Amino acid sequence: MVDTYSYDAVGIAILLGLFFLMVILRFPITFALALSSIVTAITRGIGLEAIVTYFANGTMNFALLAIPFFIIMGEVMNEGGISQRIVAFGNLLVGWLPGGLALVNVMASMFYGGISGSAVADVSSLGSIEIPMMRKAGYDDEFSVGITVCSACQGVIIPPSHNMIIFAFSIATASQLAGGSMLTVSVGKLFLGGYIPGILLGINLMVIAFILSLIRKYPRGQFYSLREGAKIAVDAILALLTAVIVVGGVVTGIFTATESAAFAVLYAMFVTFVIYRQIPFKRMIKIMYTSLKTLGVVMSLIAAAAAFGFLLTFFHVPQLATNTLLSITTNKYLLLFLINIMLLILGCIMDMAPLILICTPILYPVLCLPRMVDGVVQAAFLDPVHFGVLLILNLAIGLCTPPVGSALFVGAAVGKITLMRAARGSLPFYISMLATLFLITYIPEITMFLPNLLMPK
Repeated sequence: MVDTYSYDAVGIAILLGLFFLMVILRFPITFALALSSIVTAITRGIGLEAIVTYFANGTMNFALLAIPFFIIMGEVMNEGGISQRIVAFGNLLVGWLPGGLALVNVMASMFYGGISGSAVADVSSLGSIEIPMMRKAGYDDEFSVGITVCSACQGVIIPPSHNMIIFAFSIATASQLAGGSMLTVSVGKLFLGGYIPGILLGINLMVIAFILSLIRKYPRGQFYSLREGAKIAVDAILALLTAVIVVGGVVTGIFTATESAAFAVLYAMFVTFVIYRQIPFKRMIKIMYTSLKTLGVVMSLIAAAAAFGFLLTFFHVPQLATNTLLSITTNKYLLLFLINIMLLILGCIMDMAPLILICTPILYPVLCLPRMVDGVVQAAFLDPVHFGVLLILNLAIGLCTPPVGSALFVGAAVGKITLMRAARGSLPFYISMLATLFLITYIPEITMFLPNLLMPK
């Protein structure tokens, strides 16, 4: 491939060097992105008005309106007692098997992730119920925390997930900067693309948990009468319909992603305050306060990442990454292997949302755009939907990996054990997570089957 770009090596070094230095010094990611962008612009003679403009324009996108609704929906359901009902429903389905509580742990995360869309919310809410239950039943602490942390990864893959909204926004921005035209990725297709990979991940985790439970002779869970089971199922299904409303509304075209998220908030409030009635309506003040704090963090991060992404494009970093990776290999399978390894390493040192915003404009041209080789146009390596699920799963694994894995930290805190013990307990489950990752990487039909079936081009 011929390099037709003139790269500002000094500008790239300042931008990336300052950013990673501040990450190492444990600056908040938003400040690291913003300060490295401002300093780079000043030192390289780029007008600060451009940086400020991207700060402002970064959040002025209609698609991003879905994020606050998803956050509020998750907080309402979390406060309203859905966690206990999901655990009871999982117990109803698989708790009677050997190691039943471990399987319930994974099953509950599969259901709860489809409501909260957050691995950390999953660990903190479900973990506070599941870990004490498992400890009381005779499961060791490391196993209990490890399965809780790793099963929470399903929450960012199984829709609805605000991380998929961030990815769709990043794709639109990256495609515009890379090719001059706006390419949008259907949020509905992204949601559908996450279902089978998320369920596959859950099944693989359950297989490992079941084998370990047989070896260690962990007990079976609770049995329910028909009457008890029916009540548990009805209670849980009312909450699970929230995810059906969001995904079904988008896929059928009845709602946009933003409209479906807003409607899901109303439904979540109805279920929480009218049907379950576990908390008073005045708790909405606390819910809105917590939601606004989370939203402030997310939107400031998106604003800072927009300016950082502008400078990456200004210095032709995506083209440089494309040329560098394709100079190593043009073999699709080896290239995907190298990118997976890179993303897994990055996931160990940074959180998911900033990595989506940073990596998407860099890797999108490598994987999702046609390229010229010896005068012949070659097809793109991946569909953007496949790329999105692959990227998010890689970074989800990072949430469970030291030294910066936020889900691992929360799990250790909830389980009241050291981070090292939590990581040791997670080790067997890393194997199933990596196996799932490489199955999804090299068998695109796993991701693309539902999008192609239900939302064909």
